[in-house]
Amino acid sequence: MVMNKMINYVLNRLVPHASLVVLAFAWPTLTFIHSCEQIYYYFFGAESMYDKVVVITGASSGIGEQIAYEYAKKGANLVLVARRDQRLHGISENARRLGAPDVLIMAADVVKEDDCRRFMDETISYFGRVDHLVNTASLGHTFFFEEATDTSVFPMLMDINFWGNVYPTYVALPYLRRTGGRIVVNAAVENWLPLPRMSLYSAAKAALVNFYETLRLELNGDVGITVATHGWIGAEMTRGKFMLEEGAEMQWKEEREVQASGTHVEEFAKLIVSAAVRGDANVKFPSWYDVFLLYRVFAPDVLSWTFRLLLSPQGMRATSYIGTGKPASETLSPPRRPLGGAPQTVSYTSSPRIQLIE
Repeated sequence: MVMNKMINYVLNRLVPHASLVVLAFAWPTLTFIHSCEQIYYYFFGAESMYDKVVVITGASSGIGEQIAYEYAKKGANLVLVARRDQRLHGISENARRLGAPDVLIMAADVVKEDDCRRFMDETISYFGRVDHLVNTASLGHTFFFEEATDTSVFPMLMDINFWGNVYPTYVALPYLRRTGGRIVVNAAVENWLPLPRMSLYSAAKAALVNFYETLRLELNGDVGITVATHGWIGAEMTRGKFMLEEGAEMQWKEEREVQASGTHVEEFAKLIVSAAVRGDANVKFPSWYDVFLLYRVFAPDVLSWTFRLLLSPQGMRATSYIGTGKPASETLSPPRRPLGGAPQTVSYTSSPRIQLIE
C-alpha cells in the first residue's frame, strides 16, 4: 500500500510534464505525416461514392439535409430517414437534381429499434447493400439544469442524442461489414468542453463519443468510423413539441421553424463527407476550439474562472426557458444561439409542455 502511494505520487508529478515534452517533439512530426496523408487521399485515395448507398438519419433539415446534398454530388444513392417524411420529398428532389441516381425516403423514429430495423431492411431489399451510415439526429437545449421543471425532457435528450445513434448503428453493422463501409457520427465540442445551459446535451454527446471510440477498437478497421465534431455553427431551429403519451411512447408534435443562415452548416457538411470518403477518423469544425482541451487537462481553473465571469450577477445569467416548461412570458432575454441552433431573434408565442432545439 505504501509502495503504491509512492509510485502514484511520483507518476502524478512526472507524467504530465514528461507528456508535454513528448508532445512538443511528436506534434510537428505527426502534423507533417497527417498533411501528407491528406494530400495523398485528396488526389489518389478518396473512396468513390458513385452508385454506392448512403443511409442518412435526421435528414429532414440542418446538417443531415446538407450532407445528403454533398453525397448526391458524388453520385451516391441515398436513403433519407426522418420523422418528418413530408419534408423529405423536397430534399429528395433536390438530391436527384444534384446527381443522386436514386433516393428513398422513409419516416422513422431512430430511438425505436423496430423502426431502425424496418428502414434498414427496406434499404437492403431495394438496394442490396449499405456503404455509409450517417447519424445526424440530434437535439440540444439552452436552459440551466436547475430551471428545468419538467424532467420528462431528460430521457428524451439521451434517447435522441445517444440511442438515436446506437440503434441505427446496431442494425446496420452486419451490412456495413459486408461492404467494408463506414459510420459517420454527428458529435459536438460539448462532449469534452463544458458549456453552461447544455449539461444534459453535453452528457449525451460525451456518452456518444465514448461509445464510438470504443466501437472503433472493437471493429478493428472492418468498418470505418468518422466522428464529426462541431462547435458554434448556424443551423435550423425546430420549435417542436414533445409529449409523453401512453406511458413511455414518445411522439413528435409538428410545429415548424424559422430558418437560419446555412453557410457554416454547408461548409461543415462538405468537410464531413470529404473526411468520410478519405477514411478520416475525425473531422472538426472549427478547429480552433481544440486549444481549450489543453486548459481542460492542464489548467481547468482557467475554464472555471471564465464561466464564472460569464455567469456573473450583472445580467449574464438571463437564459432561454425553452425546455423548462415555463411560459414564454417569463423569459428574461431573447434565446441565444445554441449549438447548431437558430438565430438570436426568435419570438415564442406558445408555451408547450416541452420545447427543444434541434
